Amino acid sequence: MLEDHAEEVGVVERNRKLQMPALVWSLVFGFATGESRSLADFRRSYNATADDTLCPSGFYQQLTPELAEYLSDLVERGFDEVAVPDTTSQEIDRFRDIISADGTVLRLHEFLADDFQARKAEQAGARLHLLHNITDQTIEDYTVTDEKTHDSTQFDTGPWLEDRLVLFDRAYLSYRRFALIDENSGYFLTPLKDSANPVITEELREWRGDAIPLEGKQVHDVTDDLYREYIDVEVEVEFERRPYAGEQSEDSKRFRVVGVRKEDADDYHLYITNLPREEFLPDELATIYSCRWETELLFRELKTQYELDEFDTNKKHVVEILLHAALLSLLVSRELLALLTEHAADEIVFPPERWAATLRSHAQLLLYRLGDYLGYSPPPLLDRLIEEAQKIHQERQILQEELATVMQPTAEA
Repeated sequence: MLEDHAEEVGVVERNRKLQMPALVWSLVFGFATGESRSLADFRRSYNATADDTLCPSGFYQQLTPELAEYLSDLVERGFDEVAVPDTTSQEIDRFRDIISADGTVLRLHEFLADDFQARKAEQAGARLHLLHNITDQTIEDYTVTDEKTHDSTQFDTGPWLEDRLVLFDRAYLSYRRFALIDENSGYFLTPLKDSANPVITEELREWRGDAIPLEGKQVHDVTDDLYREYIDVEVEVEFERRPYAGEQSEDSKRFRVVGVRKEDADDYHLYITNLPREEFLPDELATIYSCRWETELLFRELKTQYELDEFDTNKKHVVEILLHAALLSLLVSRELLALLTEHAADEIVFPPERWAATLRSHAQLLLYRLGDYLGYSPPPLLDRLIEEAQKIHQERQILQEELATVMQPTAEA
């Protein structure tokens, strides 16, 4: 498949001796090798795997926009194939999937400021937007934009949301978006912004004694006066529908707002959701929302183990190549984790970050075994060591030569 698709998109036209499977796997496992991941490291990994070595210029010529498109196709294909066995809690099992929408900023070379505009002047930054499937522990979808593009603009509603629960952070709060999720038979859960202050229409939980009535009041206006453990109310929100035929209509919907008192604080964690009161108690909603931490761990894994945000290049298509290579590394990591989970004893648990570190430390061995399985016969190790370690540019003096030149007159005197 790797070879056939490379032919389809024209990746190998420049160098017919290039072995595409060796290049792809070198990019995948090169992310996990050593303390850094430079282009030179990828080339060395390729030369240690393929039948024929590539010189630096020959390798860099392969890093084309066509290769970036090719790797993007592989990532899309991987989304449909990779899923880790479900190890989630009962709260998650109630849904077809739990999805977390989030984004992270990748700092780039300042020369890329025209292609990837940052929030601050004289900087360049890309934003990776992910739909993280927490149930399957893999990526549902992704987009890459400049840093200025807001995360919420990259989330599309539709029939795919049916029976799925989406966890948002505050940046995604949009009553129109929530209405569309509800109308597509999906569910949402997100913290309520301080600036969002909907009117309470009904209390969903009765309190004994002389409880403060909440109906008709706005949520944030009453939280300071309450001492109850939970807040559980229905609110009405107003929003504008998407323009149609040049006209924009206003609409309203009723959702649920839940407050869970913070530990050791006179304040509440407030959430807005369409999850029904009959099935989900307030403390259950707080537990479910904590699953979103899995997405934070995913970003940390991409940045610490696969060094996603260390792009030492001023070429846009090379940034895209490295980004897709990182995502491929993650997908392959998840597939290998599924194999481990399948063969290990049921009581064994594999924390994702610990597994990622383990994969990184064994990546070179995996690449060697893979090359052997694919039938590659790289040049002898001694020949590769000589080729890699020798001085390439004859006109450049190395430090020892410069010192010898300086010290020679003194020694003769």
